[in-house]
Amino acid sequence: MTVRMDSSVKASFDALCAQFGMSANTAMNIFAKAVVATRKIPFEIKAAEPQPISRGMEAFMALREEARKNGVQDMTLDEINEEIRQSRAKRDGKK
Repeated sequence: MTVRMDSSVKASFDALCAQFGMSANTAMNIFAKAVVATRKIPFEIKAAEPQPISRGMEAFMALREEARKNGVQDMTLDEINEEIRQSRAKRDGKK
């Protein structure tokens, strides 16, 4: 079986499965076997409530979302460094 899902959902699912002590593949097999055996969704798997993120992480996530909105989330490190260099040159030229 192949399951397609958004990459961010997959990353979260993989992380939660690891907290449960199993792989995503094992979790999907357990789910399928339980559904077949009971002919319903027979159980709830629940993780601990997520911890609040730090202010630094909030700032990072906001910048990441802004980059996504502006279409620059896939910039290379060289491109980012060039942007920084140009910004600093512009700033220093005003002094």
